[in-house]
Amino acid sequence: MIYVMNSPILTAYGRYTYERIDVAQARQLLKKPFESAIGHEATAKFLSKLVGVEVPVNRVSIAMRPGDVAVIFRVKQRLEEGKVLTEGELRKVPYELGLLRREE
Repeated sequence: MIYVMNSPILTAYGRYTYERIDVAQARQLLKKPFESAIGHEATAKFLSKLVGVEVPVNRVSIAMRPGDVAVIFRVKQRLEEGKVLTEGELRKVPYELGLLRREE
């Protein structure tokens, strides 16, 4: 399964790898069916525009299984407590994309 998340959270015990990817790599991965675990509308809209694929809002908990991967959108600065960024603010903050893989 491929997931999209906004944090590199370890969702289950196991061995993981985490590496930086670029927009083209994320776009390629998300051409396949995936499950969004993006819980904020602004983040989903921003990601949709960034990768050119509809990323729906889906406020769910997931548990990655061996072989699963997740495209991670990670804001690279600590936000003030309770802060939810708008789509416009997301364009301005430093961010990166990563690939979290649960090993077999």
